[in-house]
Amino acid sequence: MSTHANPLLADVELPLFSQIAPEHVNPAIDEVLSGFKAAVDELTADPKARDFASLMAPLERWEERLGRVFAPVSHLHGVKDSPELREAYSEAMEKLTEHGSELGQNRALYAAVKAVREGADFATLDRARQTLVEDSLRGFRLSGVALEEPARTRFREIEVELTKIETEFEESVLDATDAWTRPLSEAELDGLPASARAMLRAMAQEKGVDGHLATLKGPVVQAILTFANDRALREEVYTAYNTRASEQGPHAGRFDNSERIERILALRHESAQLLGFDSSAHVSLADKMAGTPERVLGFLRELAAKAKPVAISELAALRAFSSSEFGMNELMPWDIAWVSEKQREQLFDFSEEDLKPYFPLPAVMAGLFTVAERVFGVRLVERRDVDTWHPDVHFFDVVDADGSIRAGVYLDHYARAGKRGGAWMDVCRSRLSDGEALHRPVAYLTCNFPPPAEGGEPALLTHDDVVTLFHEFGHGLHHMLTEVDWPSVGGISGVEWDAVELPSQFMENFAWRREALDLFAKHWKTGAPLPDALYQKMLKARHFHAGLFLMRQLEFALFDFRLHLEYDPARGARALALLGEVRDEVAVVRPPDWHRGPHAFTHIFSGGYSAGYYSYLWAEVLSADAFAAFEEAGVFDADTGARYRREILAVGGSRPALESFVAFRGREPLPEALLRSYGLAA
Repeated sequence: MSTHANPLLADVELPLFSQIAPEHVNPAIDEVLSGFKAAVDELTADPKARDFASLMAPLERWEERLGRVFAPVSHLHGVKDSPELREAYSEAMEKLTEHGSELGQNRALYAAVKAVREGADFATLDRARQTLVEDSLRGFRLSGVALEEPARTRFREIEVELTKIETEFEESVLDATDAWTRPLSEAELDGLPASARAMLRAMAQEKGVDGHLATLKGPVVQAILTFANDRALREEVYTAYNTRASEQGPHAGRFDNSERIERILALRHESAQLLGFDSSAHVSLADKMAGTPERVLGFLRELAAKAKPVAISELAALRAFSSSEFGMNELMPWDIAWVSEKQREQLFDFSEEDLKPYFPLPAVMAGLFTVAERVFGVRLVERRDVDTWHPDVHFFDVVDADGSIRAGVYLDHYARAGKRGGAWMDVCRSRLSDGEALHRPVAYLTCNFPPPAEGGEPALLTHDDVVTLFHEFGHGLHHMLTEVDWPSVGGISGVEWDAVELPSQFMENFAWRREALDLFAKHWKTGAPLPDALYQKMLKARHFHAGLFLMRQLEFALFDFRLHLEYDPARGARALALLGEVRDEVAVVRPPDWHRGPHAFTHIFSGGYSAGYYSYLWAEVLSADAFAAFEEAGVFDADTGARYRREILAVGGSRPALESFVAFRGREPLPEALLRSYGLAA
């Protein structure tokens, strides 16, 4: 194939999605990697290339070019999966991992970067350039540059194998999720609101069957467990969902990730030991704010001590309610969401469904954009000339107050076949100034909301969905509003992993404020604003079962961290045994023994959060405290917004997150802010 006919290699502003096919992937990757390797050989051979401009800048340009080629491939793998693309993606990932290992272990390149660090010019570089050099040196050390044979080769073999197995882990979860379906009778729909029934009808249509179809897509599972009155149906869905990709449940053994969990943990531990670390948790902390395992465990256990008594009393009240109202002598895990919803309706006299008519997706998006304009001074303007991967996808330019285009963003809102679950932001293009032109940052913002129903009704969101949208948009702003010209330390890149959720969790707060809701919370039929009585109920319900929720997050975080910290090759992963120990310590609701949550825990086994799930809670301290500045000054206070944009968003990873936080807030973060945001502060 002529590379000139390859859309992935086209010199264009945005990817040519409609032209990209699986057969384009590896020829494009091969060409860029070949050019990259030749450039590295040339740079290391030239003794004059020992300053930032002659060494680091060309390397950054090659990194950016590689990202431009692979980002659309990685994205399509997540939103438009096919067997052919999956195969091409897997092959490309192995090449990229091999390239990363070769680069990270290139001693000549390491020596060249060290020479930049030790050169007289280093002190004259700005902060972003200095950070890029320092981060690069740390990356070399974590890539095993100092290893001798045979450890050097073994380290690279581990990297390649890990990439392959982690990809297989995620694909098994996706396959297991897609494999289970269940036609529903009319009687089984009892209790489900109209929006949920419409979603189940859409699922049936997608699979080419009549009636209503239950699947294991997140919104479907949530709707059935929360609203379906048929207890046996709830149990069946709960069982299928929580045994995905395991040796248990309806597809026992078919997509089983058990051996992959063992292998992933063994390889991560071996890799850490080769680098001289005690565990892979120690490696994980090498570039995080928390710094030490003791600090992470202390942080989590301190939160647990404060939240557990609240969670215990919440569960006791729920059990009493289920017994008195429904005669349930035993509250099973598949009952909890259903009984909780009934208790919430009684306590606060409203349901999530009552809110949905006030959150039509188009209005929510318009409101979100207005918040961005008020707080950060940017407008989002739709462009209709952009090539996308699906007709439902929209593209927007991000326009600054002076009229200049700062960035762009793709929005892909709806759940569909071949698209992985959940919501995420990812990088399409990074900001790079190469001296001649400025390449603008572009983000993907992907969700899995139920699509619009028949009859012209727009997609109606739950308030949880609205919060999710604001969260992912916060990540997007971090990427899009960077003013750092070097991709490795701009936007979300180079930010400590336990601080990277600060901008996303920060944005969630606006979804709870009346000032922001007034911009978009209007009934989709009548245009009437969200009634104050309903808003007050929503606020009161915000902290409903906050203790139980926090304890669940602490269970995930402690399990993940201890799993990586305490791994012992002689004993193996002990994932389920360790999970039992963690539950002994923090679980308030105990799932059945056959529950296999770890087998679908993509965050830690394939999503980059290994020994890092605690980061969500760590960053929540930062985000809650940061938003308190807006509560003090005014939710739309332009000066506070400008300071946040300048000190947090614009600087990206060009300086330590703690330094950025202090520059914005004037002091270090206060942990009480998190408990206050959960309504758990004394």
